[in-house]
Amino acid sequence: MSDENQELPVFTTAADMRAWVRKQKKSGRKVALVPTMGYLHDGHLSLVKAALERADVVVASIYVNPTQFAAHEDFDVYPRNPADDRAKLKAAGAHAVFEPESLYVAVPGAGEGSNVVGRETQHPDSHETYVTVERLQKPLCGGSRPHFFRGVCTVVTKLFHICEPDVAVFGRKDYQQWRVISRMVRDLDLAVEVVGLPICREADGLAMSSRNARLSDEARQKALCISRGLKWAEAGVADGSVTSPEAVKEHVRGLIEEAGGKVDYVELLNADNLGAISDLASQPTLLAVAAHFAAKDRGTVRLIDNTVLTAPAAAAAAN
Repeated sequence: MSDENQELPVFTTAADMRAWVRKQKKSGRKVALVPTMGYLHDGHLSLVKAALERADVVVASIYVNPTQFAAHEDFDVYPRNPADDRAKLKAAGAHAVFEPESLYVAVPGAGEGSNVVGRETQHPDSHETYVTVERLQKPLCGGSRPHFFRGVCTVVTKLFHICEPDVAVFGRKDYQQWRVISRMVRDLDLAVEVVGLPICREADGLAMSSRNARLSDEARQKALCISRGLKWAEAGVADGSVTSPEAVKEHVRGLIEEAGGKVDYVELLNADNLGAISDLASQPTLLAVAAHFAAKDRGTVRLIDNTVLTAPAAAAAAN
C-alpha cells in the first residue's frame, strides 16, 4: 500500500470508489476519509497525516460542492488545481482519491453550476433530497449563508455512503461544520468516527485556507488582524483581565474594521453546543469570526477563524 512508484488511484464514480473501499475492508483494513474541496494546502495535508495515524487506508475526496454556494458567492472562481492536489496527496501518503465530476443528478443541458443555490433549474428530474441539522446550522455561518450547511450535510452524507469510512477527519477552522457533522452522525446513527483537528496557521498567524490564494497582497496583510484579535482574547480571558463578552466582541470587531475588513460576524457561543452564553466564566467559549477582505480577482474573500476561550473559573471547573 505504500509503494512510492505505485500510481495513486483516482476514482470518478461512486460505484468504483465504493468497490475499492469494500475491497480494502474485506482485507481487514480500517478506512479513513478526508473530505476536501481541493486546492490543497498544508492544513489539508496535516489531516491526511492524522488520518494515517487512525486508519490503515486513507481516501481523500476532491469536490467543489455546488449546493453549499449561493449564486452571488465564489463557486465559479473557487481555486482549483486537481493535478497538483493529487501529487500532494500521494506525497502525504493517501491511498486513493475520490474526484467525482458531480455528486448530483445530471439534468440534460445543465452544468454542475446549476446546483448552486439560486441557479437550480427546477427540472422535475433534478436533485431534491437534502440533509439538515436544524438548530446547530442556524448561528454563525448559517446567519449570512442559510443555504450553506444544508449543502455541507448533504454532500458529506453522500461521501460517507460512497466511501464508507470508519473515520472522517475535519479541521476545526470550520468549527461549526465540525460540530454540525458530529451531530448529524450522532442523530442519524452513522457508523463513522468524526475527528476534529486544530487549526493550521501560516507562520504569521493567518489560518490556512484555499481562499487565501484569492486575497490581494494588501488584503493578505490586513487580514492578520483576525488572528491578532483572537490572540488578544485568548490571553485576556485566560489571565482574567478580560471578563466581558461584549468587550471581546467589540475589540475584535474594531480591529477588523480598522483594517478595512467587512465583518460578517464576531460571536461568542458555548464551545460544546453553540448555545448562547451569559458570561465567559461558566464554560469554554467559542470566539468565532467571519470577515470579508479584498480579492485580487474580483469581489471579496470571506475568511473564517476561531478560538476557544477558557476563563480561569472555567478551567478550574474542567479540572
